[in-house]
This record gives sequence, C-alpha cells and structure tokens, in this order.
Amino acid sequence: MAKGIVIREAHFPGRAPIEAYGNGGFRFADMSHRGSLLCLPSGIYGWEPADPLALMAADFTKLFDEAAKVEILLVGSGKDLRPLPAALRTALKEAGISADPMSTGAAVRTYNVLLAEDRAVAAALIAVD
Repeated sequence: MAKGIVIREAHFPGRAPIEAYGNGGFRFADMSHRGSLLCLPSGIYGWEPADPLALMAADFTKLFDEAAKVEILLVGSGKDLRPLPAALRTALKEAGISADPMSTGAAVRTYNVLLAEDRAVAAALIAVD
C-alpha cells in the first residue's frame, strides 16, 4: 500500500558554493531551496531559526555537533547587518568557533571564497526577498 507523500528534512550531503540568493531562497548544486540555510562540513541543511531577528545557541545545534570541523561561522543576517546576541557569541567562542555577522549577500560571497580555499567554514544564511 502506498504511503503517500513523505516530507523529509531538506539536506544536501556535501559542500557546494551558493550560486544565487534572493526571492526567499537560494540556489546551489543545480538545485533551489526556499527558506534559510545552514551550510556545514557535513552538508547544506534547510534551517529555520526560532526568531531570525534574535538568534540563539539552540538554533545552531547541528553546528555545535560539528564544531571540531569549523573554525569560522559566517552569519548572513538578512538584508542588513545585525550583531549576534552576547549569549550566542559566548557559546560559539566556547566551542572554538569565530563568528562573523554580515548581510546575507556578503556572507554568501565570503562563504564561496573561503569554500574555494578549502577553509573550515560554515554559514548560517537567512533568506532575503
């Protein structure tokens, strides 16, 4: 008997540059994704922080699981730069991760450069319209 539609967590199992962003999503690896992304050494994941305007350590569980493989986290905070909350900065520092907040566009461009250099980089990218 058919099970019907199975909805799975959005995940691309590998590292890939971001080809385009905007219209509420991203293009990478000849695919597209609506919504925000968390780009980690283990792959690219669909990401929905509880409140994109007030990020918390709980929004980064997958990142903390891979902290040993990440030196730099680029946080694309949307159209404008927003500083990271103090509690999140502390949690990232304790995990040995240097975090750089910037606009999503700047984070995408920087991520692609660091990825091409094979750096230990991760990115949290909030989708923009």
